[in-house]
Amino acid sequence: MACVGCSCSTSKDSSAPGGCSGGCASGGCNRHNTYDWITAMGIRDPAPFEFVEVNFKNGSRKEFFKNPPFTRASTGDWVIVESASGGYDVGKISLSGELVRLQMKRKRVRIDAKLQAVVRKAHERDLERLDEVRRQEKAVMVQARAIARALDLDMKVGDVEFQGDGRKCTFYYTADGRVDFRELIREYAREFKVKIEMRQIGARQESARIGGLGNCGRELCCSTWLSEFKSVNTAAARFQNLAINQTKLSGMCGRLKCCLNYELDTYIDALEDFPDRAEKLRTAAGLAILVKTDVFKRLMFYTYAENRGKFFPLHVDQVWDALDLIKKGELPVSLEEILSKTPPKEEEPEEDEPDYESVNDVLELPLEKRKKKKKKKSKNRDRSQSAAAAVEKAAQEDTAKAGTDKPGGGRRDPRGNQRPQQQRNNPGKGPQNRPDGGKPNQQRPQNAGNKQEQARPKPDQNNKPKPEHPPKPRPENKPKSETPPQAGDAPRPNNNRRERWKSKNRGPKKDA
Repeated sequence: MACVGCSCSTSKDSSAPGGCSGGCASGGCNRHNTYDWITAMGIRDPAPFEFVEVNFKNGSRKEFFKNPPFTRASTGDWVIVESASGGYDVGKISLSGELVRLQMKRKRVRIDAKLQAVVRKAHERDLERLDEVRRQEKAVMVQARAIARALDLDMKVGDVEFQGDGRKCTFYYTADGRVDFRELIREYAREFKVKIEMRQIGARQESARIGGLGNCGRELCCSTWLSEFKSVNTAAARFQNLAINQTKLSGMCGRLKCCLNYELDTYIDALEDFPDRAEKLRTAAGLAILVKTDVFKRLMFYTYAENRGKFFPLHVDQVWDALDLIKKGELPVSLEEILSKTPPKEEEPEEDEPDYESVNDVLELPLEKRKKKKKKKSKNRDRSQSAAAAVEKAAQEDTAKAGTDKPGGGRRDPRGNQRPQQQRNNPGKGPQNRPDGGKPNQQRPQNAGNKQEQARPKPDQNNKPKPEHPPKPRPENKPKSETPPQAGDAPRPNNNRRERWKSKNRGPKKDA
């Protein structure tokens, strides 16, 4: 929301995005600003109000002044106002008309009170003078802190504000107790040669004047919209089941966060249904203690004091039933038994039926035709599928040929057992797939199984061809001597394995 009178709200370009562009006179559109919606909408008050609200130094200070009709000043105008200490000050009108009456009633300022008046509208020379004195404030604040430290005063100068004419300077400081700054004022007057005013503020007021970002990522509430400070204590954190950690509960000012009070009323209303003294529950299985409470789910987590390994989420109604049972003098058996009892269901409010008429039978909307997206198949996937199909086809052909050769559908081992189906259907183990073509007594090429060595031929030394070695002849089987054994010789062992296998399987000969 743009503040009235800034470049964000008065830009004529409708295509420009809304929001603050940083050109506001108050330093930002959300820094203790007030939105005069009556003036922004162009509505004229039927009964004009003679008071206006004027803010100073980016909205850090606001006061009410009388606005005579001859000034013709309205919301958003820079004006020259009278100062109570003498001279004049420069500020900006933030509210005018009937809204000022409501603000004065809210801040308890009487209409018949003696207030200063608006002198006239400010011109360019007044604004240039204001910018000159505003540029000196930072250097003056650093020098003022050094003087206070030299005098060994327990105080901190937080902000410095010059009057519009440069004749007066206000020093805002924080201190734990009262400070005797009579000598300090003499040093400030001798050094800065202006009228000195010392004003003590609290830590929260200091953060409101300086500004900053909280750990939530937003601007500080006290520097943007919060105008009244309420006391905050640790009881607000206990009601919300927050850990009492001072570093996490403290804000930029070092005090407890103001946002702890925002949801406190909601938690207090939700905790009215919870039992007050339910930190301990006595059961026959042992003493149970309360670990944590989920306020909005209405659950209370218990565990045994002796064995804290398991947590039991009990509903509020289940805890009330257990407490009533304990008051009667009976102890629940265990937390498991309490948890097994189903809590009563909460009655949901009945929803009123809508008053509109059903048009399902009158209007029929056409169905949308959804286009099916074609899946893009990758080239690698197509290649792998085609290779797998070729291997499977070759395997089927091999099995068909093997089935036509023998009635058993496959080769048999010497014992007559048929080979397993996986070995018969494997096309890579057949004799036709050997490098030598399955022919016996034929020399196989060297390094037939090593594919990498075949792919990379080794260069011959001196380009000389290697001599081919003829295959070694196999030793011929010599015929055994057929001399019959004599009577005194020991029986010779039968070294022929085939003959031994035949004699073992044939058994004794049957008589004809």
